[in-house]
Amino acid sequence: MSPGAIKAPAFFDPISQAKLSGGQTGREEEEDGAQHACSDARGVPGLRRHGHAFGKKHMFDASEETCWNSDQGSSQWVTLDFPSTVRISQLHIQFQGGFSSRLCTLEGCRAGEEPVKISNLYPEDTNAMQRFQVEETELDKLKITFENSTDFFGRIVVYHLGVLGQRL
Repeated sequence: MSPGAIKAPAFFDPISQAKLSGGQTGREEEEDGAQHACSDARGVPGLRRHGHAFGKKHMFDASEETCWNSDQGSSQWVTLDFPSTVRISQLHIQFQGGFSSRLCTLEGCRAGEEPVKISNLYPEDTNAMQRFQVEETELDKLKITFENSTDFFGRIVVYHLGVLGQRL
């Protein structure tokens, strides 16, 4: 390793260094040494008039008091753009029971390529953190589509979202 080079941890959560509304960035280190890094996170709008309380940045703030609350509709989604290529291996998600997705579709791609389907995940309708192993995939962009909401109006509420893997 060259002088001044920073060794990336074996596992990291590629989300919390996200440029969210207003260009905010953050970096946190988990108890197990996992780190977060993502350049941008976009999704279907949260309750438009209450973005300060229910915006997409709240999926990554590690607070039990805040969340992302989508508008109603048959399909909701979030796209994560990473500052450099990552290899993902796990997805962690915590819904609000009654406002969860029965099917999450993961799609990803490298810069300049078209997204391809990585996997389907089948979360339970529960308040608990759910952890899913996914096929290790190298990508620069990840799209998570939430389908088949347990809410009659199609709303999704996410308290925590984590994507684990390695920086390449």
